[in-house]
Amino acid sequence: MRPIVTLLTDFGLADTYVAEMKAAILSEATDIRLVDLSHQVSPGDIRSAQYLLGRAWGRFPLGTVHLVIVDPGVGSGRRAMAVHHAGHFFVGPDNGVFTAVVDGAELLELRIPRRSAPTFQGRDVFAPAAAHLAQGESFKVLGPALANPVRTPLPTARKEDGVVVGEVLYIDRFGTLIANIPAELAPGGRIEVAGKPAGEVLRTFADVDSGGLVGFIGSEGLLQIGVRDGSAATKLGVGVGAEVKVLMVSS
Repeated sequence: MRPIVTLLTDFGLADTYVAEMKAAILSEATDIRLVDLSHQVSPGDIRSAQYLLGRAWGRFPLGTVHLVIVDPGVGSGRRAMAVHHAGHFFVGPDNGVFTAVVDGAELLELRIPRRSAPTFQGRDVFAPAAAHLAQGESFKVLGPALANPVRTPLPTARKEDGVVVGEVLYIDRFGTLIANIPAELAPGGRIEVAGKPAGEVLRTFADVDSGGLVGFIGSEGLLQIGVRDGSAATKLGVGVGAEVKVLMVSS
């Protein structure tokens, strides 16, 4: 099977940045399969990158290399890192984006080539390292062991007097709000977002009329709030970080 490298960035597609990173990888080996997870992360939004990476990485075959460049600290003293976790490899900045996969993993600090551009280490540092790993080269030769990686855990939901309290982690392109409330904490109940009524926890969009708000458990196992044929973010006027409450149905 041809090796796989996934790419997750905040570069967008208007410029040549993604193409230049792909060129750096393919210059090392032309038989690598490149898979775009997303290039539409908001600039510098580490939390969204964590969420998207967490959704996707485990669905790829063992040996896949996941290249993540959401790097507001590029050009600073932040470290470059590689991670070997559960048979997968991760390459990117040490800024918390890999928080969910660093515990119990092998961690290395990547060497920064002297001629690399300080503002484009995605192309000059991380992409070549990802290519080397995809070709089966030894993980340990990329650099020395890295200790105390930066951790920025995503917030977790909690229960308060029969009410589940969480927050919006991410908003997808349909305007659907993805909360940090797992399915087991929201089997049913009324939803409030930023203090506003936001429907009930049902099964899917089809359970309400067009324009109606509805909560449902998304394919990643988290509560989502959507509008049938519309945008929940627009209808409710909220963004990432908005408080989400589920008022449980009395048994």
